[in-house]
Amino acid sequence: MTQATVLRTAFWVILVAFLVWDFLSSKPVDLRFEAPFIAAGSGQAVQGGHCSMPD
Repeated sequence: MTQATVLRTAFWVILVAFLVWDFLSSKPVDLRFEAPFIAAGSGQAVQGGHCSMPD
């Protein structure tokens, strides 16, 4: 195998291993307590704002 093939394979193996570890070690997401994705015109205040939003 060439060096490029080895590096490409190593990258994907490490990436998949990281994603599996992250999935297994993270708490499940509770969708009922997540902020609304978009609240424009709904009458609801946006919770947990975004750092690029103007004040």
